[in-house]
Amino acid sequence: MRFQLDGGGNRPKVLIVLHQENSSPGRVGQELVRRGFALDIRKPRFGDSLPDTMADHAGAVIFGGPMSANDPDAFVHKEINWIRTPLREEKPFLGICLGAQMLVKHLGGTVGGHCDDLVEIGYYPLKPTETGKTLMDWPKKVYQWHREGFDLPRGADLLASGPTYPNQAIRVGPCAYGIQFHPELTHQMMVRWTTKGAPRMVLPGAQSRRDHFAGRLIHDPSVKKWLDRFLDLWIGTADAPAQRSVLKAAE
Repeated sequence: MRFQLDGGGNRPKVLIVLHQENSSPGRVGQELVRRGFALDIRKPRFGDSLPDTMADHAGAVIFGGPMSANDPDAFVHKEINWIRTPLREEKPFLGICLGAQMLVKHLGGTVGGHCDDLVEIGYYPLKPTETGKTLMDWPKKVYQWHREGFDLPRGADLLASGPTYPNQAIRVGPCAYGIQFHPELTHQMMVRWTTKGAPRMVLPGAQSRRDHFAGRLIHDPSVKKWLDRFLDLWIGTADAPAQRSVLKAAE
């Protein structure tokens, strides 16, 4: 599916923040387009600006990347500070992996590696909290690619946990979410990540390339089902946006 970029006529736009030259919003982007949204893709790392207001956007997603939310680069600080915009205006915001860690940093939390230097690269268990269970069904395992995690900042609800990195999904306010895992992953993206990132698969706790693809066959259908339900609750469709009252009623 081709992505509808900025310029989609009267279609409401979702701001997409990416971090590498060849990054893709993957399945998340595909599903947003299917729901009637246009994608306004920006890469602050390469000089793109971020809007001062969300008035022209239905929501925003900050995706992952190889950098750390602790890095001193100007674009990292710019994105972390910018998150105040959707939070202040109560517009749907989603942070995925690095994006979730940026959300936590914005809220005054900490981001760091595991005490035993363990990473999560492959499919790992996910366990919803009681709060998470009230929102939707969750997959038993999800795809991860990270060597840092985050603590639970003040004001955030923990929705899902894991045995190695305990904070896997959080909610902040009525419509801001951060997830450590990667529901956007397509088969093509898995091929690219496991090829270019092959050296990381020898890190402590990482899974072999073969296990990545074997895990996808088993676990991806439930991840896709979860993403569809999450998008219903988080942003809805262009014609029927999600209502914050719906989210509160699900609690």
